[in-house]
Amino acid sequence: MDRDRRPLWREEPASRRRMADPVRTAAVRAVIIVAITLIQAMVAFLCTLAGSWFAFPAVLCTVASTIVATWGVLDVWVTRQVWVQRHGVRSEPSSTARELRRERRRARRRGRRPSQEPSRTDRAAA
Repeated sequence: MDRDRRPLWREEPASRRRMADPVRTAAVRAVIIVAITLIQAMVAFLCTLAGSWFAFPAVLCTVASTIVATWGVLDVWVTRQVWVQRHGVRSEPSSTARELRRERRRARRRGRRPSQEPSRTDRAAA
């Protein structure tokens, strides 16, 4: 009876390759900074609605955090570009591209065969 049970989940291969370590580190850092910035913006907004004295410093901190968050997101992009430039990208032809090349090769071979066959028979006849 235990053998008939299906597993709860099935392992599937990843659809995309894993990010490089420096790029992943920069992305995690950017996500944390953006999350903190959003929390600060919400606190500033609520303090403004409540008329609290903390609203002005919170808005100033939110503006500064927005600049830092923009830098963090740009850091991810720049780190990724530098990684690709230094280490390159592994280019693997897709199956469709491979199939198109095979078809072209077959067509070229078919185009060459008729011209070569008469010469072979001429040689054999001579």
